Amino acid sequence: MESAQQIAWERVQSTFKKIWGYNDFRPPQGEIVRCLLSQQDALIVMPTGGGKSICFQLPALLQSGLTLVISPLVALMENQVQELRSQRLPAALLHGELSTQQRKQTLQALERQQLRLLYLSPETLLSESVWQRLCQPQLQINGLILDEAHCLVQWGETFRPAYRRLGAVRAALLQSKPAGTKIAIAAFTATADPTAQNTIRTVLKLQQPEIFLLNPYRSNLSLKVQTVWTPRCRRQQLIKFIQARPKQAGLIYVRTRKDGEELAAWLQAQKYHTAAYHAGLSPQERRTIEAHWIDGTIPFVVCTNAFGMGINKPNCRWIVHFHLPLLLSEYVQEIGRAGRDGKPADALTLVSEPTGWLYPDDKQRREFFANQLRSQYQKAQQLAGKLPIEGEISNFKQSPHHAIALAILHSAGQLEWRDPFHYLRHPIKGQSNAFGKLQAEQEQLQSQMVEYLKTRQCRWQFLLNAFGFTKEAANCRCDRCDNCQK
Repeated sequence: MESAQQIAWERVQSTFKKIWGYNDFRPPQGEIVRCLLSQQDALIVMPTGGGKSICFQLPALLQSGLTLVISPLVALMENQVQELRSQRLPAALLHGELSTQQRKQTLQALERQQLRLLYLSPETLLSESVWQRLCQPQLQINGLILDEAHCLVQWGETFRPAYRRLGAVRAALLQSKPAGTKIAIAAFTATADPTAQNTIRTVLKLQQPEIFLLNPYRSNLSLKVQTVWTPRCRRQQLIKFIQARPKQAGLIYVRTRKDGEELAAWLQAQKYHTAAYHAGLSPQERRTIEAHWIDGTIPFVVCTNAFGMGINKPNCRWIVHFHLPLLLSEYVQEIGRAGRDGKPADALTLVSEPTGWLYPDDKQRREFFANQLRSQYQKAQQLAGKLPIEGEISNFKQSPHHAIALAILHSAGQLEWRDPFHYLRHPIKGQSNAFGKLQAEQEQLQSQMVEYLKTRQCRWQFLLNAFGFTKEAANCRCDRCDNCQK
């Protein structure tokens, strides 16, 4: 006679096949699904294209009650929710670009407990109207999923400070729920080195989480770094690379909106069908470019890091970093968007000559972002002394600088969130040391990218070591990077 657990797992597998059409899970998907169904905290690091979303969508759909999915980008939410809704599954999203009517419908569905998955950003989660509804005692919340959890580490201090308040969410929600209620938290990301993993665990206050770590190595993905000596040479090498891959889908990453628009205009003048994608476009413009890239109307897009997260195009054959990302984790995220179908793919990084004498662009860009970060830390330090010992975030609605200062103080261990809206600042003693340490850590992270570009060892080996996979690195001789091929 079969146990109830075996019968339950049969239901898991049959639902999996019915919705996604697969007979069985790819390791460790099944183990992650079991973990989330048992309402245990988890930290999951899986390469891009590894099927992360299935791991939390399936348990959410199998349970009664609601699972909240915290997601960084509107495009990412819309892609996932659209796929679920196309199969008439009870999922919805909330973000600032929705019409009043759409927002009203979703909030009504939430109140009537008609949803199993609700996608929203950290800022929307902590908005007054949404938070009040989530705190209603009768609303059953099973879990909190942080999708693309590396954003907490990369953006949580200086760009999206609401991320630093997420660790106070579970305890605050539980206060409004019946005794014995359990809310699990799971963080999913494609890239997190041991330091980032520790930050995610600490900020989210994960309780004895199960850890699932898969290394980022992709045997089908070739890595190349190419030095260019002038701006003209940079564009020529890009054209040469594209011409060698006619009709193949790809992405060209640049650092800023202005860079993207200028490069796209230049490529269009060379008779290439492309578009610039960045956060400054209207929602409709962004959706149109995404759809045209996915269906092949536009073979490649010139984009900032706002593009690609969670967008599923398995046959993307190449990635070019026309400009360098600031962090190694961004680089691995972005190259991971190529070759998701397992077929050969290429990732090319163009870098100006290392001294910066003849072609200083990359050096100047790095210095600009490093100075910007230094300035934000200095502002935070100055504001820290003026902040009340205790306070609430609503006092700083009109001042994003104050919200960022609070996030940096939290990161430096100088502040704690009593709940997602009220903070307690620690005494100022030792604060300058804490800020100095924080700044040094950030500068070290940025220097990793430069070290990667200069390394003469196997590039995949370098990446594996950087993300804590030392055993795998020791055994790696990839023959899939320019250094190994030399």
